[in-house]
Amino acid sequence: MTDSNRPLRVAVVGAGPAGIYASDILSKADLSGTGFDGVGIDLIERLPAPFGLVRYGVAPDHPRIKQIIVALEKVLSRGDIRLLTNVDFGTDVTLEDLQRYYDAVVFSTGSIEDARLEIPGVDAPESYGAADFVSWYDGHPDYPRTWPLDAERVAVLGAGNVALDVARILAKHADDLLPTEIPDNVYEVLKASPVTDVHVFARRGPAQVKFSPLELRELGHVPDVDVLVDPEDFDFDEGSEQAIASSNQTRQVVKTLTDWTLKEGESTASRRIHLHFLHAPAEVLTDAGGHVSGLRTERTRLVGDGTVEGTGDFHDWDVQAVYRAVGYFGSPLPGVPFDALAGVIANHEGRVTDPEGGSLPGVYCTGWIKRGPVGLIGHTKSDASETVRHLVSDAAQLPQASEPDPQAVLDFLRGKGVEVLTWTEWETLDAYERSLGEPRGRERVKVVSREDMIAASRRAGAGEA
Repeated sequence: MTDSNRPLRVAVVGAGPAGIYASDILSKADLSGTGFDGVGIDLIERLPAPFGLVRYGVAPDHPRIKQIIVALEKVLSRGDIRLLTNVDFGTDVTLEDLQRYYDAVVFSTGSIEDARLEIPGVDAPESYGAADFVSWYDGHPDYPRTWPLDAERVAVLGAGNVALDVARILAKHADDLLPTEIPDNVYEVLKASPVTDVHVFARRGPAQVKFSPLELRELGHVPDVDVLVDPEDFDFDEGSEQAIASSNQTRQVVKTLTDWTLKEGESTASRRIHLHFLHAPAEVLTDAGGHVSGLRTERTRLVGDGTVEGTGDFHDWDVQAVYRAVGYFGSPLPGVPFDALAGVIANHEGRVTDPEGGSLPGVYCTGWIKRGPVGLIGHTKSDASETVRHLVSDAAQLPQASEPDPQAVLDFLRGKGVEVLTWTEWETLDAYERSLGEPRGRERVKVVSREDMIAASRRAGAGEA
């Protein structure tokens, strides 16, 4: 047992919901009997702004989801958790560095890459990952200011809410996004888009899709956009009937889709979203120059338990771009054991494990980088509780930091030329973004350049923001 009589020093790497929830839970943990006097937490974030996928993964026309930020802000504004942004793990600081300044390190870096889809032609230049597109339209500073929206007809592959978000943003008229926090550069590109038809393809049937009822119904209320569903794409097996009977959410989704199949009359909108079921992507078709010229799908059939098999019946769709919304995948971190098959940090219940399966002392993980990109906010909280519970139970045996003074890590980073930003700077940037929106009747306009974000955040006290 330690006899340090100082706070337990913990670094949480990644300031999205998972990292903030873990920090909040840890800040309230009972450390009696561990030899530590309370806990000191630094929340370290690679980007200049916190909140992770809530800021950079939620469509701008979904402000109700962004209200999660309000709860996260309350945690960070208390002052007992120190926020250090614009610090890149692996470049500015390594695990070995962190272990000098902290007794424990918790990784909560999430899953931000697109999962691979292994079909021919998938690497064509007009075949895009949905995660990249979402990051672009949400103003992620690591992404370019432009996006090649040249296609009139687009395919979106996937049966979850991300696929719906991508389809909706592609089809929605840009002026209808102006009341949101959409960045100016994104608005200009979307305004010039020639898109007329967006086709969403799901491999399984209507009872197996992962759309939420609210997100699905929202499609039917997008101005000047019709939603079209072919009755021939509807089929239900015994597994489908069981899913409908056992889940109110599935019942609502199926009802909404069924209502759309019963619509009569020609489409009158200038843009259309087509929802296709029982179509598995088989190949991205390309022309002689290697550019996308279409999508080939294979008709599937339900086999009784809700799963499908191919029928050998193929259909070619005339599209000029393909967006893959087939899931997120985690990225490896330098010096941290990684399960490349699952796309997560190798761990057991949040304790990071070495190649032999033993626990790596003082190293933990939580959130999607721990369990994979599944589950909602409630799962993230329970996930963080499990990790923190193990960390606290290990506290007395943790290898102690050699330089636990909170100032030491700041001196180290600034000595390397890292421009560390704190909660105060974030509040200044937040106020600046809101000021950009005020003259236009908007809540805020998101700053998208890393350099501009840093400059704006440094205006604290100068009356410039």
